[in-house]
This record gives sequence, structure tokens and C-alpha cells, in this order.
Amino acid sequence: MELFSRADRTDDASLIAGFAIGDEAASTAFVRRFQDAVYGLALSVTREPGLAEDVSQEVFVRAWRAAGTYDPRRASVLTWLLTITRNAAIDAVRARRPTPVLAGTLERLIGATLQSEEPERLALVALESRRAVERLRALPLEQARAVALAVLGGCTAAEVGQHEHIPLGTAKTRIRTGLRRLRNALKEESHG
Repeated sequence: MELFSRADRTDDASLIAGFAIGDEAASTAFVRRFQDAVYGLALSVTREPGLAEDVSQEVFVRAWRAAGTYDPRRASVLTWLLTITRNAAIDAVRARRPTPVLAGTLERLIGATLQSEEPERLALVALESRRAVERLRALPLEQARAVALAVLGGCTAAEVGQHEHIPLGTAKTRIRTGLRRLRNALKEESHG
């Protein structure tokens, strides 16, 4: 009885070709060869063993679907597979992250929380809220939108970029510049 099939001794490019056409021995050898690297990367991204296992299974399904398009001139099989792993793990983590709160929902929550406060406190909060809104409105529109999405909506810079249809770097710059301007406006008010 042979302990390892010939597929276990095949080079990566031949193995992925067999995996692409659904050869059972090649598929088994492919998973066996790369499962530790895939699981290790999935675990380092997700930090949850159960989720890393789910991601690993998803990776091999995605790899099987895309195996026919693998191009050895662009990357080694391991690099190609780890790119799929990284993307799948990030997708899994994002799917588990709470959805950002929409600004309207946030305002309703704030209003409901503050209703039980004494009138003086409510007046002070309303005044501060109005000042904050005025500061935000003083920003250029694209910065104000980016800051509102990031701060009030809880969006990441990447999500701001997607929402506003702008590159990630532009989203980061708009958020950073807008927050800096708000900070400077607060300093001027406190010193003035």
C-alpha cells in the first residue's frame, strides 16, 4: 500500500492544474500541501480558531473555482492562495463587525437618551450640538461628509471611500483634514 500518492510529490503548478479539473488525488494533495499555511494566515487575521477554519474551507472553494485562471507568471501558487486567504479572512471579519450607525439613527438615540435630563442640561447639550453642527457646516462639503460618515456613522476610511466613490487615500485625507480643522476651530473658540 502506498502511503502518499504521486500527486503528493507533484510540483505546485501541476498540482493546481489537477485541482482545477477536479482530479481527486490532486485536490487532496493540494489541500494537504497548503492547509497549514492557509489556516495560519486565516487565524492571524481573524484571531478566532473557528472562524479561521470556516475561512480556510471557503478559501479552498474559491481556489477551486479560480484554479483555471491561475497564472504562474504572476505569482507562485502559495502567494496566489495566500492572497485569496487574506481577502476571505478580511471579508469574514468585516461581516462580523457591527454595521455603522446611520446619522439619523444616532440623532434619535441621542434625543431619546437626553429626554430624561433636566431642562438646563438639555439646553446646554442643544447649544453644544448646534455649535458642533455649525463647525461641521463650516468645513468644505466633501470634508464635512467624510467626517460625518467617519465620526457619526462609524465608517472606516475604506467605507467612506466606497460611500463617496473616492479612492481610499482621498477619503483618509478628507477625514484627517476635516478633523484637524474642527480641532483648530475648537481651540480658537476656547482661546477667543
